[in-house]
Amino acid sequence: MNEWLRKTAVMLFLCISVGYSETPFIGRWQLVPEKSAEIGLYKTLKLDISMTGQTLRVEQIWGTGRSLHDTLLLPVNGQPVTLKASTRVWPYNVFSAISRQPGADRRAKLKMEKNGEGFTVEETYPVWVSQGSRELTSTSTYAVQKDGTLLLNVQRPTRDSGESYTFVRDGVRPAFFMHMTDDWAIDGKLPEQAMLISLQGLANDGAPRLYFVYGPKWDFRFTPSMLDFYRDKKGFQFTELTSTEEALKTFLPQVKGYILWDKNVRTSLIVAFTLAGLEKAIVISEEMLPMVEKYHLRPIADFRAKFTGQKDIDIYAWAYQQYWPRCSRDFIVWMGGESGKIMRPGVADFGILKGAFFSDLSTEESDVEEYRLAKKLMSEMKPLSMVMGWHSYAKDKERDAVKLASSFALRTEGLHTLPNLSFSHQTPATPGFQFKNQHSVAPGKEYRAEKKVYIACIQTDCLGLGAWVRPGRGSMPYAWEVTMNWVWLAPSMLEYFYSQATANDYFIGSLGGPGYMYPKAIPPKYLPQVVAKAYELMQQLDLNIFEIMDYSEGATVEGNSELTPEVVDAFFNGMPNILGLANGYAPSHSFTVRDGKPLISFDYYLSETRPAQAAVQDLRELARLNHQRPYFCLVHVREWSDIDHVKNILDQLGDEFKVVPLDVFMKMAGSQPTFKEKLLLR
Repeated sequence: MNEWLRKTAVMLFLCISVGYSETPFIGRWQLVPEKSAEIGLYKTLKLDISMTGQTLRVEQIWGTGRSLHDTLLLPVNGQPVTLKASTRVWPYNVFSAISRQPGADRRAKLKMEKNGEGFTVEETYPVWVSQGSRELTSTSTYAVQKDGTLLLNVQRPTRDSGESYTFVRDGVRPAFFMHMTDDWAIDGKLPEQAMLISLQGLANDGAPRLYFVYGPKWDFRFTPSMLDFYRDKKGFQFTELTSTEEALKTFLPQVKGYILWDKNVRTSLIVAFTLAGLEKAIVISEEMLPMVEKYHLRPIADFRAKFTGQKDIDIYAWAYQQYWPRCSRDFIVWMGGESGKIMRPGVADFGILKGAFFSDLSTEESDVEEYRLAKKLMSEMKPLSMVMGWHSYAKDKERDAVKLASSFALRTEGLHTLPNLSFSHQTPATPGFQFKNQHSVAPGKEYRAEKKVYIACIQTDCLGLGAWVRPGRGSMPYAWEVTMNWVWLAPSMLEYFYSQATANDYFIGSLGGPGYMYPKAIPPKYLPQVVAKAYELMQQLDLNIFEIMDYSEGATVEGNSELTPEVVDAFFNGMPNILGLANGYAPSHSFTVRDGKPLISFDYYLSETRPAQAAVQDLRELARLNHQRPYFCLVHVREWSDIDHVKNILDQLGDEFKVVPLDVFMKMAGSQPTFKEKLLLR
């Protein structure tokens, strides 16, 4: 035997004994269809490559239920072997009139690459074609790439170019990612990035395939670290796409056509998103026409000049007549947020995936026509269905939108910038993963307060907008508002947060319901159902404190955010095992205790712009005004603050102040309440 071949055989034998890590092509492999030649009928291909003694076994499994197994046993010394063809099927393209000859000789030999990264199989076998028997030869090269994928390239002299197939290891999940910029202007990168987001909604239909890393100014800060989490913890192997055309070409089979929107009429893009979900199409602007025509995509609608001079209400009324009957009644998207030349449609991929209706209609009652249509849309949704996205900053206020949605028992799930939801929605939590909170309260233990000022901190505006990836997390007790619907909307996203939690990171349910809702605006007949759904989610997520915020009666400061006895009763009755309730956003004024469980409103709101020394004086002043000890001061921290900033303030307060975990805070406040009971009486 040739000395090099002998050493290769020994190396392969040893590597199989200890695993495939040193012989990278050994193992089971699954196809990445988006990076492979099209396979007729069978659609997919798997490889099982193993070694027994000095024989390499290469098995190709074409298809799944309707499948074909093709196995070669090849000596590593390169000795030719003769096998018998077992089937007439030629799997590379069953729709081409090329047929193997069962029982005929099939000659093959193996050539190992000297670097150990791959091998080549040369084959010769007879086939039947219309004009009789012909001899077909092929050269199949299997090579492991630098990114860990396996590339199979098949060359035949009867074909001008080879066919390539890309594989990842069995158990690895192939996917793609792209980087977005922070330019969301209509005359900038919005057209390109809107097209990509619409493509994402189609690409992720049925499986998570396309993920975006958003820019540093994006509201949700976690997209880079979530990519690492998916790669390191969830088994994804990502390939980067670097251009719009490359992305389109990769996912072309998922695209049924295109919709042209008018860059002179911003609202036409929002309407285009609606139609994109219904027709499985991408949205494009005029300059992209050559690209989509290159790939022979079907034109579905052309909105250029269609809405010129029309008001938003006229455009949406038309869209309602045209598309509403076909749209989801479980999801609707408010594509609000920024206005004018800027749009940041981060959640559009999910709306497209779900076939949702899109609008940015005003929910301010004085905007009579838009409000009427917004109300009509929400009234025709199912109770407890989802209002995804966010209100328009140019038309109305957050409290207007949430109040209207709550009046129909709908759950608001913000923001318009919520990223990659079509990807995360398709990615379940790891099998066996349990959502376990970081509890500080021991069952049955009594907690007694000293004569001190007790402070507990809750971060505003959910996990993704907050300080989770900012400095200081874990350095002090800190409570985080959990977006509870993520347990079914995006379970892997919640797994990301739960798996990273330190002993000082404590999760609580929010906000006002199973999603963002104002309990005082919810019809009484639906309130018990709303509370029950919220409590069900809390139990899934191991949460025992719930937060309410209700601005259905006016602004943050001037309005009335107090809670009625009826609302408080509904929550305490419907959540029997909670430790307590928190209330408000800015300071609120509802307090009570039921069976040792307190309802405590925020006494302080810490803005990220408040100077540290001023915040220190604020808290000391509150402590002097609330002179009875213990005094329980619940602090709401603005989402853009980081924990280092908060800790710097609290460390300056002195020995009379004590920062404790929120669950300990609630237990002590429930057993030793020093606040005065106050609820909103009608």
